[in-house]
Amino acid sequence: MTEVRRLTLSESFEPFVAQLSEAQSRALHASKLVSVVSASADSAVMQPSGRVGAVRVGDLQVEVWPKQKVKLAHLIFMLGYAADPGFRPEAVDAEAYDELWPALAESLARLCERALLGGVLQGYRTVEESSIVVRGRIRVADQLRRHAGQISPTEIAYDEYMTDIAENRILRTALRRMRAVPRLRPEVAARLSHLDNRLDGVAVLRRGAPLPSWRPTRLNARYVPALRLAELVIRNTAAQAGEGGVEIAAFVVTMWKVFEDFVTTALREAIAEGGRRAVPQKRWPFDEPRFDGVGRVPMAIDLLEYDGTAPVMVYDAKYKAAAGDGGYPNADFYQMLAYCTTVGLDRAVLVYAQGGHPVDRRVVNSPVTIREWPLDLSLSPLEMLDSIRRAVEAASEPLEGTVYGVSA
Repeated sequence: MTEVRRLTLSESFEPFVAQLSEAQSRALHASKLVSVVSASADSAVMQPSGRVGAVRVGDLQVEVWPKQKVKLAHLIFMLGYAADPGFRPEAVDAEAYDELWPALAESLARLCERALLGGVLQGYRTVEESSIVVRGRIRVADQLRRHAGQISPTEIAYDEYMTDIAENRILRTALRRMRAVPRLRPEVAARLSHLDNRLDGVAVLRRGAPLPSWRPTRLNARYVPALRLAELVIRNTAAQAGEGGVEIAAFVVTMWKVFEDFVTTALREAIAEGGRRAVPQKRWPFDEPRFDGVGRVPMAIDLLEYDGTAPVMVYDAKYKAAAGDGGYPNADFYQMLAYCTTVGLDRAVLVYAQGGHPVDRRVVNSPVTIREWPLDLSLSPLEMLDSIRRAVEAASEPLEGTVYGVSA
């Protein structure tokens, strides 16, 4: 097997000329991980696109990682947790890896093996079909629409106990998606193939189809860790055959969205632990109503915490690094000041992807104080969650003269 040529870049890399074939250039550009403009028949100019991840095109792998040092396992955890707060760090066996595809493949194989250790899960699924034999219940409306005046065939619906259920469909689709990644280690590829065969008879979801719904129960408890990772794989990976049969696999995410979704979800969970509720993207008018037909200016507040029916705190998350003087973009503060002013609050919390210590900024000629809360992405997943929990707890403490510790 040809060795994979690996090109590892930072999220904010400078544009440069790389040795790429035209097919590789087109595949990389289509993945949206990087922007690629052909320079000649065997080279192209590669530029950042604001995304991170990995794309494998045949024997070439291009990786783009966040500008702030984030371990692979932590990035995958943030993705999983943002989609489902039940996602746990131990669901990803990636600490020993510095490359995306081996980490995902090994993690998926190991969790699916554990899930299927007790056998393939079975459950009831409603089946709707036309049949000459009546069983279950007759779908009268469908019968009249499709076979008016006929007795047979009959449109029926019945519940059948089978393996082709939502949980198994999700697992098999993720296994198929991972099997299509080129140049996986043979032993891992063999494990994935064996697991896929164990799910024989289970339907594979069409690309782009919505994930079927499921909920954790006592019966599917052994499946839950595998299901959460499988959903992450399905949502964020793509594998296909490109030009000339070249195999292409891509795992591409927008880092600012990963960060902001993760922080928003973690804030909501922390607020709920305190017995309050949080409303994301709360619609709020910026200006007073007018009487001349001119519409009001709308705002969407990132996260608004309520105590009962009363709003008590505004939160926002920004994936931006501090400038050389330690300051942050002033537009963020303008935005938070507008939120506080219109809602009628005197404080807000702004979570940044950055190391350091919290800072309170009192707005001149205003009662509003904006707290910068740094979230160090080099922390472990549990430490990141703890930092966000402490940000919520500290939000109601006195603002002046307080020193806030951040875990190292």
